[in-house]
Amino acid sequence: MRASDADRDAVAERLAIALSEGRLDLNEYERRLDLAMNAVVMGDLTPLTADLPTPVETQPAESDEGKGLVTSEAPGFPTASGWREWVDEWRWWLGGAVIMTGIWGVTSIVGGALLPFWPLVPLGIWAAILIAAAIWPDDSTNRRD
Repeated sequence: MRASDADRDAVAERLAIALSEGRLDLNEYERRLDLAMNAVVMGDLTPLTADLPTPVETQPAESDEGKGLVTSEAPGFPTASGWREWVDEWRWWLGGAVIMTGIWGVTSIVGGALLPFWPLVPLGIWAAILIAAAIWPDDSTNRRD
């Protein structure tokens, strides 16, 4: 049977876990990863992980402290990953603000006078979009629900 991209990616992830656990050295990992990415049939992928143990999925222990409290997993509340994505989007905004303000500052210094603060326009539009996305999330992407 021919190997799919998902099959190759699963083997690559398993090899990465083995590398992080110290079961493979970097050279062996790179060799196996190269073979995995060039595999054509499933038979090419099987030997690459045959000598590795199956990764054990750990489940978080339940504590009595959080029982009965409203958490972000409660229905109607945003999930933690949704808020994390929103905060990440603001980090991109902040990075853009730093870059645009730097360009404005350099051009003002080179020009010999303070130029109008033009970064306010793109940053204001970007911020308005981020705020609108928080208020009216897009149902098709299940963001911030």
